[in-house]
Amino acid sequence: MTRCSDSGEQSEDSADFSSKTQKRRKKRGKRVSFPPDEKIVSGFAEHRDSDRSAGSCMSLTDVIVAYEQSCSKNQVQPVETVLQQLQGVCGGGTVECLDLKGERLDHRSCEALEVVLKSLHFDFISLQAAQLEENGGSSLLDMILYYESTTYLDVSDNNSMGTSAWRALAHLIKQSVRLSRLDVCNVPVVNYPLQSLAKALPNSRLRVLHLHNAQLSGMPLFTLVGALKTNRALQELHLTNNLLNSFQDALQLGDLLRYNTTLQTLELSNNAVADAGLEELCEGLSKQTEGLKVLLLRNNQITVRGMNHLAKILPGLKVLQVLDLGENLLGNEGIQLIREPLMVNSSILQLSLTQTNITCEGAVALAEFLAESRLIQRLDLRQNWVKLGGLMALSLALRINRSLEHLDVDPMPPQEQDEFLTDTQTRLRAEIAQRCSANASRLQTETQQNPELLRNHTGVSKCL
Repeated sequence: MTRCSDSGEQSEDSADFSSKTQKRRKKRGKRVSFPPDEKIVSGFAEHRDSDRSAGSCMSLTDVIVAYEQSCSKNQVQPVETVLQQLQGVCGGGTVECLDLKGERLDHRSCEALEVVLKSLHFDFISLQAAQLEENGGSSLLDMILYYESTTYLDVSDNNSMGTSAWRALAHLIKQSVRLSRLDVCNVPVVNYPLQSLAKALPNSRLRVLHLHNAQLSGMPLFTLVGALKTNRALQELHLTNNLLNSFQDALQLGDLLRYNTTLQTLELSNNAVADAGLEELCEGLSKQTEGLKVLLLRNNQITVRGMNHLAKILPGLKVLQVLDLGENLLGNEGIQLIREPLMVNSSILQLSLTQTNITCEGAVALAEFLAESRLIQRLDLRQNWVKLGGLMALSLALRINRSLEHLDVDPMPPQEQDEFLTDTQTRLRAEIAQRCSANASRLQTETQQNPELLRNHTGVSKCL
């Protein structure tokens, strides 16, 4: 069917799985047209290659006609959005997206999609809120694995997948050589779903995993962390809106940072890590000599007390490049606590302090940091009370700083301005923008002359 596997070992694993899949399908009376068992075992990868090669000869019209015939065979109406998305697509190539979000995909509708998955490879397949039920979901996920149909899959908002579908998803995670990102959000990942994921993740090739609003606090997080401690492929883990707390949950996440040196992004926004939890994270972070580059802690009930823990480890951090502390009540005192540690730090490139209750006093402290820093590229101070005095200090610091490319500060409210203040603010903001632009041009020239600088900073430009 589609592609040769990356190794002989993968071919054997895939063959074994496909053989079992065929027997299960035969038992349930399904009609997915996989080859007989003996052909899969004798030449799984070769058959997938030949099938996809044959599919690549199909014209767009052929693919559409084949899909309509498959729908007729399965006694369902073609999904109109599928027909619309196939328009203008050349058969046999890589297609940007197959968006089935919100479509109701019952068992027969899923079976009818096989010819599309067989003929085309997609960068992204969205099954979000597709009302996947057990049989249809397991069939569709089996096909996506068998044909290696996508590199990014979203199965969020599907609460009725059932045991078989979760088992099929686990097989997909564990055995796919193409799937690199998976979103499973707004679904309770507990009990059997969690057990399935935990068994698949240690040896998975996934690089990005989104588990937003998945009820992972407590034992589910303990199980997830246990599966990821030995994982050496996952680079991004996103866990927003999971009610993660400052006790057991933060302890587990700190433990993850102690053992896993492959993870590069950890997103924990909109949880309740708080000051005690930040202490646990800092202990784990201090052990990282390679790995975590991005830590997002927006809206986590962190206060000035938490900055004491962060101040202790900031000078020694050699890897962390992006830190988001936005929407936490740090205040000017919190900024004062981390000002000198930030000066000593040799890794932070982007720092977000949006809506952290900073006034001009905090802005002056950050200006002192900017004047000393040779690394910082982006500083976000929006939704704070930074008025003209703070803006002036930041502008003066940028006459010295040669690295900052973006400084985000809200304009003063119109009701607090007179003509002189308006003109002064306009002049300062223009000067800040000009100096940031000059720094950006200088950095671009330096990276062209020294590509190693570009490699060091790749992957963080869009984090904040």
